[in-house]
Amino acid sequence: MVTIKDLAAVLKVSPSTVGRALAGDRRISDEMKLKVQHAAEEAGYVANRAARMMRGVSSNLVGLIVPDIRNSFYSTIAHALSRCLLSANYQLTLCETDDDRTLELRHIRELTSVNVAGIILVPSAKPLPEAARLLKMTPHIQLLRKQASLGEQWFGIDDTKAIFEAARHVLELGHRRVAYIGGTGELPTGMARIQGFRDAVAASGAEVEQMEELGAPSSTEFGREAVRRLLERKRPPTALVVGAVQNTLGAIDELNRLGIQVPSQLSIVGFGDELGYRWWGPGLTTVRLPVSELATACGLWFLHQLQNKSQIGLPYSSISPPDLIVRNSAGPPPA
Repeated sequence: MVTIKDLAAVLKVSPSTVGRALAGDRRISDEMKLKVQHAAEEAGYVANRAARMMRGVSSNLVGLIVPDIRNSFYSTIAHALSRCLLSANYQLTLCETDDDRTLELRHIRELTSVNVAGIILVPSAKPLPEAARLLKMTPHIQLLRKQASLGEQWFGIDDTKAIFEAARHVLELGHRRVAYIGGTGELPTGMARIQGFRDAVAASGAEVEQMEELGAPSSTEFGREAVRRLLERKRPPTALVVGAVQNTLGAIDELNRLGIQVPSQLSIVGFGDELGYRWWGPGLTTVRLPVSELATACGLWFLHQLQNKSQIGLPYSSISPPDLIVRNSAGPPPA
């Protein structure tokens, strides 16, 4: 195995010079860094991360902690962040929690134990106190969800506005029996979206029979079950507003299975704009979320933080606005 001493012998310089050049030390000239890099590539040198960590040197790894990578919402975030961080020679490593705070803590422990450069996380509903303690010692930023115990740096979406606009759309079409399917109020995003639905109903000034089916936002099965329960009511809704990506997939799948005609029998507004939504049935009216743009902005800000250590931990929030994409899945209520 090629070592730093081997490279130093080839270049006729000290091992410390080679080490500093590989670490990007400002005291080493660009010319010397280039020579060392070429020599390392030709010799097949691989950095010993374990040795670097024992010396307390941060790695070039950035941890991303998300609830469910099967959700296209989070896979899009991972892709955008990976490309952004790679441009600055950082590598993304992915952890999945399934919204389990014990598993979340385990991931945070493992990432901090290998001296990651930083952590970007979508936190669980109630992070454990030890998770907050460990994160205080590591550069980190929250994405989409914000938990006060984990700090004051956050990139998110205006969830209240997202569902407010979706609900207002069907209310303006004349619907007065409207249902909302989404996550519970345990998560800050879930509560904000429920509030958006209720605010839209209140702002309409009309007598609206509103229904709410609240459960796991990352579950397609909950979306299916919620649709079945709503349609089994004596007075079922004439319009559905869905407030989660996976719930939307489950809801439209169940409508297909039941043979419900959209929008003549039932109107629906989804959440998230999957590629196939424009071709689903009459075309799904849905809330488009600026996920890729949000993740890229978060990544660039995080890189700025890593390069300017004095600003790490200072309060910062960025809220991106959603867009309502109007297609043909929502129309006037049935006569």
